[in-house]
Amino acid sequence: MIFVSHEVTVNEPGQPRLDRAAVWEGLVLKANNALPFVASMSDCKVVERYNDACFDRDIRIREDDFRERITLEEPHRVVFTRLSGPVLGTIANEIEGEGDDLRLRFSFALVLAGIPGNSEAEESYAENMTGEYIQALNGTLNAMRRVAADSAA
Repeated sequence: MIFVSHEVTVNEPGQPRLDRAAVWEGLVLKANNALPFVASMSDCKVVERYNDACFDRDIRIREDDFRERITLEEPHRVVFTRLSGPVLGTIANEIEGEGDDLRLRFSFALVLAGIPGNSEAEESYAENMTGEYIQALNGTLNAMRRVAADSAA
């Protein structure tokens, strides 16, 4: 199993200030359409809504197709549960802290189908995935900051 957790500070000097509501809004936008947030994703489509806080989406990352169930836990966490695809598991995007000490944490626990745990193949995938995941975290925060800057203009 691959487990990674990484956090970034939301409000850095020289960047637009984001409050919890703005960060939450950004996470909800990303859950519904991750294309502006995740560079390695080429397709993202909501396929079924169960209620306001739970829906399924189909995504394509590089050449792999996945179905994810999205659970919105307002105002602090979005959980992505992989239902199908070559990599299964859970991804969480969480808002931590208060006021000017807000942080955005992305964590994932994933299993590669057909690949033994603690193998070279799993370790190699984990290295690549971790780099892409941190890029997605930074891309998400930067997209939120662009929205805030556009709203202030």
